[in-house]
Amino acid sequence: MTAELITAVIVDDHAAIAAGVRYWCEQADPPIALVDAGARLADIWTGPGAAADVVIIDLELVPGKPDFGELRGLVNSGRRVVVYSHHTDNATAIKCLDLGALAYLTKREGPEHLIPAIRAAARGMPYPAPPPSGADDAPSRPRLSPREVEVLRAWFASMSKELVAAKLHITVKTVDTHITRARVKYANVGRAARTKSDLVTRALDDGVITLTELNQAAL
Repeated sequence: MTAELITAVIVDDHAAIAAGVRYWCEQADPPIALVDAGARLADIWTGPGAAADVVIIDLELVPGKPDFGELRGLVNSGRRVVVYSHHTDNATAIKCLDLGALAYLTKREGPEHLIPAIRAAARGMPYPAPPPSGADDAPSRPRLSPREVEVLRAWFASMSKELVAAKLHITVKTVDTHITRARVKYANVGRAARTKSDLVTRALDDGVITLTELNQAAL
C-alpha cells in the first residue's frame, strides 16, 4: 500500500533555508510535498498552503521580534505546527510547546530531525527533538502546565490511562497528548524520560509528586 502523501507549507524569509528544506522533503522516503510561502503569512491560509497538513514556521519573520501570536493563532485554528527557528534557548522552545507547537527545532538541526518531526506532526503527534544546542541559560526543570502536572500525577497513581481519562473526564487520547508533551519538555532540557519509570523519577526530582504520595497510591 502506498503511503499517503504528506503536504507541508514553510514560512521563512530566508530563501536558502526554504530551498534546503524542499530538497530534504523531496529526498525523503516517501517524499513530502512542500509549499514555499516565503515570508508571506497569508499564504498559510490561502491557496495550496491552506490545505497543507503541516505548517513549518520561523518565529522571527520580523527581525528581532519572535511572532508567538502567529503561532498561537495557527494552533487555535487547528493547524499542526513545527517551529523551525534560529533561537537556541530552551525558554523559547518551551514557550512554543506550551502554545501548542508539535515540535521545536533549531536551524542547526538537519533532515534527520525535521523530516520525522513533519511526519509526526502530520499525525497530530509531538516530536521529542534534541535539546537546543548552545543554550547556556537553559533551566534543568521544564515548565509543565498545570494540566500536564495533573495528568502525570493521576497517571502515576493509576494502573492505566483509561482510569486517568475516567477520573479527569477527558479522553485517553488527551491523556496521551499531555504525557507526550511532558516527555518533549523533559527532552528539551536534556532530561529524556522515555518510559513511565523515567517520568516518575523526573517528577520526584522536581517535586511534582512525593514518594509518600506514590506509596499511598500503591496501597
